[in-house]
Amino acid sequence: MRNWRFTLHLQGPLTPEQSNTLDGLASFSDGRICLVAGPTSAEFWCSFEADHLTDAIAEALGRFKEFPGVLVRSVELDEMALEDNGMATPAVLPPPPLL
Repeated sequence: MRNWRFTLHLQGPLTPEQSNTLDGLASFSDGRICLVAGPTSAEFWCSFEADHLTDAIAEALGRFKEFPGVLVRSVELDEMALEDNGMATPAVLPPPPLL
C-alpha cells in the first residue's frame, strides 16, 4: 500500500448551506480529507492509502455522493507524493529548497 497525497480543487467556494452539510458528514471527519477554504475558492487536501493512485482518488471522490451540489474541478498531485511513492523521474520537478 502507498500513501497518496493529492488535492481536489472544487469548482467554487462552499455555500453556507454546504458548509453546514459538511459539518455533519462523518465521511469527511476521519482526517483523510480536509477542507481548505478561501473567500473565492475551496479545495480538499487528501491522504489515502491504496495500491494505485486511481483507487485513492476514486475513494476520495466517492465521499462526495453524500455532498450534493459540490463539484470537483480538478485533481492535483504534487511532486512530493510522486517521490514518496517511488515514482519520481528526472521529468518531475523537485521541491524547492527550504530557506
